[in-house]
Amino acid sequence: MSETELVLRSRRVVTPEGTRAASVVVKGGRIAAVLPYGDPVPAGARVEDFGDDVLLPGLVDTHVHVNDPGRTEWEGFWTATRAAAAGGITTLVDMPLNSLPPTTTAAHLGTKRAVARGKAHIDVGFWGGAIPGNVKDLRPLHDAGVFGFKCFLSPSGVDEFPEVDQRQLAAALGEIAGFDGLLIVHAEDPGHLDAAPEAHGPKYADFLASRPRASENDAIAGLITLARRLDARIHVLHLSSSDALPLIAAAKREGVRITVESCPHFLTLTAEEIPDGATEFKCCPPIREVANQDALWEGLANGTVDCIVSDHSPSTADLKTADFGAAWGGISSLQLGLPAIWTEARERGHSLDDVVRWMATAPAALVGLGQKGAIEPGRDADFAVLAPEETFTVDPQALQHRNKITAYAGKTLYGVVRSTWLRGRRINDGTTLTEPTGELLERPHRG
Repeated sequence: MSETELVLRSRRVVTPEGTRAASVVVKGGRIAAVLPYGDPVPAGARVEDFGDDVLLPGLVDTHVHVNDPGRTEWEGFWTATRAAAAGGITTLVDMPLNSLPPTTTAAHLGTKRAVARGKAHIDVGFWGGAIPGNVKDLRPLHDAGVFGFKCFLSPSGVDEFPEVDQRQLAAALGEIAGFDGLLIVHAEDPGHLDAAPEAHGPKYADFLASRPRASENDAIAGLITLARRLDARIHVLHLSSSDALPLIAAAKREGVRITVESCPHFLTLTAEEIPDGATEFKCCPPIREVANQDALWEGLANGTVDCIVSDHSPSTADLKTADFGAAWGGISSLQLGLPAIWTEARERGHSLDDVVRWMATAPAALVGLGQKGAIEPGRDADFAVLAPEETFTVDPQALQHRNKITAYAGKTLYGVVRSTWLRGRRINDGTTLTEPTGELLERPHRG
């Protein structure tokens, strides 16, 4: 621990102060120093020089459906964390639903941890769930180390994780606010969904009409009102409707404790391009139009949207029927989020510094992982090495996801992940992945 083990050098290292040539000194799995590129290497240190490839902090994805245990034919900790490592992600936080049992009690969290242990190629944390009738379980889950609690305001798609009504939402948020926890919300208002045309058939336009923007907008407005009244922390999941941006921005200016994420599919795919029957593009809320996407990027640029995470929600191929009403709603993108976002960001004039802020630093801050998400002394030595000017064409069979289904099939993307490093150890060299060395994380500062 007292001697330098490793020095990683690059002409382009993304640090909180900007991108620069630097040497990153690693001791004991942590970043010990960030030095000028040309400084002498400490005696005995192993040196890895990446030349003009970019050294990024490992990405942090706080919205992943691993589905393990119970629906491991959909995904699983082994395959999900391999896909993450292949995509430059070194930390993920697993959602509480689509596994059996769902993470709605401390005992269920113990079950999930037991399954994940030994299978995680990267570091893994866990969200708890807020469902009808489990207010009494929220504090024990918090004490057991979950990073916060997810709820749905409309049906989740699985019977074992029902949505909460407004009374149940207020009760859960009141309990969570009592220990200053975080509630993360799938914000679609069920009244608007019930009043909209029912999704059916192969036409994407019909599906889009079934999930109107007003459903998101009104749900978010209600959350802001409740968070303001209770002085509670809320996080809006997978923002799709750009119409909600002004009221979110106003709430932030007022001091309401609200954060917001969006996802690669909303920021890189558009309703206009989705063919009939292509349910690999189905997700809830839905991918919307080009103009809506432009506004979401403006929200990222001005800070109204805080972070970008995958909402990786896979399924088996048989659940992706050609009927948008019947097909499973979820997009698999865990391995592709960084190149997908970088491809779009560079076209819009954004830098890799911006991408790192949205996909590493901000998600780490959201869940209180101060040791993750940036290249600076004291943080974990988690890195991704990226060739940002190099392109590749997405071949579903090359993905590490258990089910080779993706809305990005055939797309040419910028940004090839050369390697991924976890606490100073290379876990992905661009062609092979090591055996699992990831740790199971708990929320910092328990109590």
